[in-house]
Formats: sequence, C-alpha cells, structure tokens
Amino acid sequence: MSEGLLYSNFRIRSLVPRALVKTLKLDVDVVDPYTVEEQFAKDFPLKKLPSFKGPNGFKLTEQMAINYYLIKSSSDEKLKEQLLGAEDDIKTQSQIIRWESLANSDLITALAKVFVPLKGDAPYIKKNVDEASKYLEEIASIYEQRLREYTYLAGENLTLADLVSAAMFIRGFNFLFGKEWRKSHPAIVRWFKTVIASPFLKAETADFKFIEKPLEPPQGKKKESKKEQPKKKEAPAAAPAPPAEKKPKHPLELLGKSSFTLDEWKRKYSNEDTRPVALPWFWEHYNPEEWSLWKVAYKYNDELTLTFMSNNLIGGFFARLVASIKYMFGCMVVYGENNNNGIIGAVLIRGQDHTKAFDVAPDWESYEFTKLDASKPEDKAFVEDMWAWDKPVIINGESKEIVDGKVLK
Repeated sequence: MSEGLLYSNFRIRSLVPRALVKTLKLDVDVVDPYTVEEQFAKDFPLKKLPSFKGPNGFKLTEQMAINYYLIKSSSDEKLKEQLLGAEDDIKTQSQIIRWESLANSDLITALAKVFVPLKGDAPYIKKNVDEASKYLEEIASIYEQRLREYTYLAGENLTLADLVSAAMFIRGFNFLFGKEWRKSHPAIVRWFKTVIASPFLKAETADFKFIEKPLEPPQGKKKESKKEQPKKKEAPAAAPAPPAEKKPKHPLELLGKSSFTLDEWKRKYSNEDTRPVALPWFWEHYNPEEWSLWKVAYKYNDELTLTFMSNNLIGGFFARLVASIKYMFGCMVVYGENNNNGIIGAVLIRGQDHTKAFDVAPDWESYEFTKLDASKPEDKAFVEDMWAWDKPVIINGESKEIVDGKVLK
C-alpha cells in the first residue's frame, strides 16, 4: 500500500508536485481526479488541485505545502538540502520561499489575466489585459535582473524556487512570450532552458516548444474562424452514427430548433469586444420565448475563503454542466476579496425551466436561481455587467469589485 495519494492533472500548479513524486522516487500514487471524481469530491470538497492525501487521514492542499511535504518525505538528504536549502542557511531558505511564493501567486495570476482572455476563455477587455500585461512585465523584469546576477533564483544551485517558477513560466512561453520577448529577456530564457532540462522537470516538459508569436486579441482571429467553419459543418454528414449507438436525448432537445443560434452567439462573444459589439448583437437576436436568462448565486458565500479558491469552485461547477453545454451560455464571477467574497453570475438557457439545464451537475442545488426579465432595465444591466466584467457588482446595496470569474461556453 502506498504512503500517499496525489491528485494531479494538467493544471500547471500540479506539475512540480507530480515531478517531485517521480524524481524523488516516493511511494505516492498520482491520480487524475476526474477519473475518480466522486472520491476526489469526498476527500476534497473544494476540488483544489493539487491535493494530497496521506496516512491516517492526513490531507494537504496548496502547491507550496505539498511540495514541502513531499521533499521532506524523501530519504535523500542531499536532494532535500539542495531543494529546500541547508538547515543552517536561513538566507537561502528564505529566498527559496520568496521566489516560490512570487511565482505561485503574482506570476501565474498575471499570466492568466493576459492569456485567458486572449484565448477566448474569458471576456476580452483591452484595458484589463493591458494593465495585466504591464504588471506581468514588471514581474518579469524582477526575474530578469536577478538571473543576470545569479545562475539560479536562490543562488548558484537549483532549488524548489526554480522548479516552481519555471513551471509557471511555461504558460507564458505557451501563449505570450514569442521570439521578440525572448530576445529582450535572455537571462530568463537561459535559466528556463536549464531548469526544464534538469532531471526534475525533463520528463514533464519533453514536448515543450517555444512559440514564434504571442496570442493576438480574439477579434484578430475573426476571419480565420469563418474560413474554418464550413469544414467543421461538413464532417459529421459523411458518416452518421448507427441508430443503435445513439445516446438518450437531452430533455432540452425536445424543444426543437431555435431561431437563435447559440454557437453563433458564442463565436460573437469570443471574437468581438463585449459591450460595443457582442452585447448589442445578442439583444437583437435574443428570443425570450425560446430562451431564458437566470441570475445564479452561490448560497454559501460565508464559507468561501480565498478568491482563487472561489474561482476554482465555479470551474468545477461548469465542468459538471458539460452535458447541457449545447443549451447554455453564461458567466459567473467572484467579487470581493480574500475571506470576504461571493459568487454570482448570469446564465442563458434554452427553454424556461432552469432545472432541466442545471440538474446534470450534482452540486447545482448549492446555487440559487432567479429568473430575469430582459425588458426590465435593471435585469438587462445585470446580464450585461456579468458578461462584460468591467463594472463592480452591487450586492445588498454595496459596490463590490469583480476579481475573477469564468465563462460557460
């Protein structure tokens, strides 16, 4: 029997813990949580990744804590000292924690605020992306300056600080840091190549490739999307599935074809500026007899703690709505601050009965659903604010800033 279970998947924060299990040869099972979703939810109700379950009911979340525990569990004293610093070297230990923390919070958050909207996985608001890009460059300059003077972040030896930071930089090199950026940040590039080629990350990054150009704003891809569209439509007609293999129809399928094309709206939302272009198009084509709009609010905001954990909660909820995704669209956001935040959003569904769309998710009853009437200015404004993310949310008469969120599409 193993001495622990690490829940880990493609999320970038899961990479280093998974790599440590392998390189330190720990007796820990690594499991994709979505292959054992029921057990994962039982062990870790917030479904945070990575998560670790050890002997006698011992449990850990948060990458930094899990990294520390895994390294300390190793019997290789030399590697432990290399990764965490010598017991009597408090300066090196502090530097390791400093850079690991910076990467695990500011760096990855700034990266996500830039590349997620550019990918179309969140509303593209130029002002917000520009501000995040500026802050990201400030963080990168701190790394660049440090690495001009030192081989590694905490000194002249590779440590946990380098592993965690390099893992986070992967997302930058995946989507944002093209050829020109790399020319102006040679110290980061030199260090990054060295760290991912180390025995710790080599297996995890074997397929890594640098990009030539960074992602462009979604509207820059409009023409390309339209060209590819006909190919996608022609493919299914060639080989229809045998009747015996057809899956049971979703209840909302019985409503028939709608005059409002949801896929066209999703493309419009992803490829155009939200307020000036996408939202006017939506109201022009929206048919309230065929579709309905709903305010969706989490019932247990008093149990929420860190804002990124609340955002992960939304992500899990949306993942479990996949069976209804053909009949839904919406955004849910996190408002407030750490230890004082909430979750709310606006969702479009086919038909007038919200239960048929939402009850595919086991946790749907954790949310309160209120039908909206787009003919009322306040309801229409709420939908627009939820889908644009550029204004504070009014909760019980108080203005609350939106700090994060996710798009259901």
